[in-house]
Amino acid sequence: MKKTLTILMLLFFASLGYSQEKIVPLSIGSQAPDFNLPGIDGKNYSLKDFSNYDILVILFTCNHCPTAQAYEDKFIKAVNEYQPKGVGFLAISPNDPSAITLSELGYTDLSDDLEDMKERAQFKGYNFPYVYDGEIQEISKLYGPAATPHIFIFDKARKLKYSGRIDNTEDPYAVPGSTDMIDALDALLVGKEAPITSTKTFGCSIKWATKSKYAVELMQKWAQEPVTLDDANLESIKSLMKNDTDKFRVVNFWATWCGPCIIEMPYLVEMNRMYRRRDFELVIVSTDKVNKKEKALEILTENEVSSQNYIFTGKDIYELIEVVDKNWQGSLPYTAVIAPGGKIVYNVEGAFDKLELKRAIIKQIGRYYADDGD
Repeated sequence: MKKTLTILMLLFFASLGYSQEKIVPLSIGSQAPDFNLPGIDGKNYSLKDFSNYDILVILFTCNHCPTAQAYEDKFIKAVNEYQPKGVGFLAISPNDPSAITLSELGYTDLSDDLEDMKERAQFKGYNFPYVYDGEIQEISKLYGPAATPHIFIFDKARKLKYSGRIDNTEDPYAVPGSTDMIDALDALLVGKEAPITSTKTFGCSIKWATKSKYAVELMQKWAQEPVTLDDANLESIKSLMKNDTDKFRVVNFWATWCGPCIIEMPYLVEMNRMYRRRDFELVIVSTDKVNKKEKALEILTENEVSSQNYIFTGKDIYELIEVVDKNWQGSLPYTAVIAPGGKIVYNVEGAFDKLELKRAIIKQIGRYYADDGD
């Protein structure tokens, strides 16, 4: 029922239109548009909340974008260094969560709704207000961010003095060759103009509401993927756990009679759709008796589990337990993240915590483009 409502909601947004108005960044010298947006702390913020600062930095960012995540620590550091000097900082998330497909969440554990913003801010220790404009996006259209992240710096009169990137590298581990945001702040603090007033940006596109059509189309495409259930004997399970691949493998053991197994299955499907374009694969193993194979396939099909699915055909379930994990006491569900070469880097016996499992996965496959291949 929940899945049906989600698809209907996305279809509704898609029906609003496929065209997207041209949105351009606020021009240098323009007055900062005022706003009244909800923050992660339960307060609403407007320009007057920053009136005691000589300079105001507004960052358009989001949770899910790998480039935005790569710049988080740099922004946090800038707040620590420049807020005592009279610089105010604010972050705005412009994205409509309904316009984000699961396939765009391959570098994150969270999407971009307000609750996820709260979670990300707490996890990273944000030291600045973080507000949400994803519902109407009216303010974001006035500022016109080209990507996430995009910086706008205003003087005391709230005239725009700099618009563009934080620096010239999205690699969080590299030393930037051009520190544009910091250079602008240093100049403005001593009454000078920014040495460069605008730059291009690099990052994820803004997820305007009209892009929800892509989420609808992808959901429909995924729903058509074939669901299979193959046999796996004890030797096959041994091979599975050895993980002789270059991917991180999540293996979930379940049964048709296991309530928590069925409840968490949609979450596994969600993670597979998020991460399968990365160095990741999902494998589902039914521990049911072989004569329950048809019932197991029925449940997998109902949940659109189009990953690699197996049913254990061995006679001794205790042999299976020993082959999978000698520390596994045998309760279901059982989920493990297996590194290439067979090392279990994360496991949980019983129902998993959705966010915790995502973080265990993303810790291995990386949050940034720069992590690929490391």
